[in-house]
Amino acid sequence: MNNRPSVAVVILNWNGQKLLSEFLPNVVKHTPAPTTIILADNASTDESIAWTNTHFPQVQIIKNQENLGFAAGYNTALANLNYEYFVLLNSDVAVTDNWIDPIIQLMENDRQIAVCQPKLLSFKSPESYEYAGAAGGYIDVLGYPFCRGRIFETLEKDELQYEKTEEVFWASGAAFFIRADLFKLAGGFDKDFFAHMEEIDLCWRLKNMGYKIMASHESTVYHLGGGTLTETSPQKTFLNFRNSLYTLRKNIPLHTAFGLLFIRHVLDLVALLKFLLSGKFKHAFAINRAHYDFLINQGKCIQKRKELLKLFKKSNKSGQYKRSIVYDYYILKKKKFSDLSVRNFFR
Repeated sequence: MNNRPSVAVVILNWNGQKLLSEFLPNVVKHTPAPTTIILADNASTDESIAWTNTHFPQVQIIKNQENLGFAAGYNTALANLNYEYFVLLNSDVAVTDNWIDPIIQLMENDRQIAVCQPKLLSFKSPESYEYAGAAGGYIDVLGYPFCRGRIFETLEKDELQYEKTEEVFWASGAAFFIRADLFKLAGGFDKDFFAHMEEIDLCWRLKNMGYKIMASHESTVYHLGGGTLTETSPQKTFLNFRNSLYTLRKNIPLHTAFGLLFIRHVLDLVALLKFLLSGKFKHAFAINRAHYDFLINQGKCIQKRKELLKLFKKSNKSGQYKRSIVYDYYILKKKKFSDLSVRNFFR
C-alpha cells in the first residue's frame, strides 16, 4: 500500500500477562512496520510490563496511573498519540496475515467511513462467528444490539454467508479501526461507561454526525472473549443493561426517548424476572441496580446530549433495524441474521 497513512495498534491491558504471552507474539508476527504496536497498561500489578519489555522491546508502553476501565483507559492512552488511524485491539485477539491494510485501504477510499471492523471468529471455535462482533453490528428500534452471525445467544457457523463488506451500525471494540481525528472530535469513549457498549455509543454518535461504520470481510481476527469479565459476571450484566440505557438516552431525540425507554423498562423487568425464576439472584439485582443508576444519572445523560447536539448533523441510520429484535427472535423464532428481511433495515 503506497503512501500508507500512520497506524497505531493499541492494546489495553490490566493484569493480563497470561493473555499477552498467548496473543501478543501473534500480533507482533502479523503486524510488521511501519505499523506501531502500543501496550496501554491500566496500572497492572502483575508482570505485564516487565514481560512485554523483555520479550517484545519494540512494543511501546503507555502507563496509566490507575485502572480506568476500557473507556477512560483508552481515552487517556490515545490523548497524546499522533497517528492517522487507531486500531484498538483486545489483548485476547489473534490476528491473521495482512489484517490491517485491506481495512485502511477501504477507509482511505471513502472519507465518510469513520470506523471499521474485521470479521470476528471465535478463537475457541474457529468455525463460528464470535459473540462480540461477528460480521458487523446492528441495533434494533429499542436499542438492543445484534450482529451478522450472532443474535442474542445464537452464534452462526461461518459458512461464508456474510462475505461482503457492508455498512453496519456499530463495530466491535475487540478490533476497532477508527480515524484518530474523529475519535478525538467525537470525544472518545464515554468514561462513565467504564466497560461494555462504549463502542456502540461512540459509533452511534459518529452516525449522528453523518459518518459510516463498516464491517470488512477482507480481514479476519479470532477473539477469545470474556478476558476481563466472564459471561456469568453480574457486574457485566449491570454494565450491559445500564450502558444500553445510557446509549439510548444520549443518542435518540427527546420526543422518542420516553416511549422507547418505557418499553425498555418493561422488557428489562421481564429479563429480571427470568433471572429470578432461574435462581440467578445476583444477575436480577444487577438489572435493578442498572435501572436505579440510570434514573439517578438521567440529568447527566441529558446534559451530554445537549453537548453532542453541537456535533450532530443529518443522522445516518443505515444498519438500524426498524422492528424489535426481541420479538422477532423469541416470538417469531428468527434465530439467524439471514432470517431477517432486508426491508426492515434502514439503508
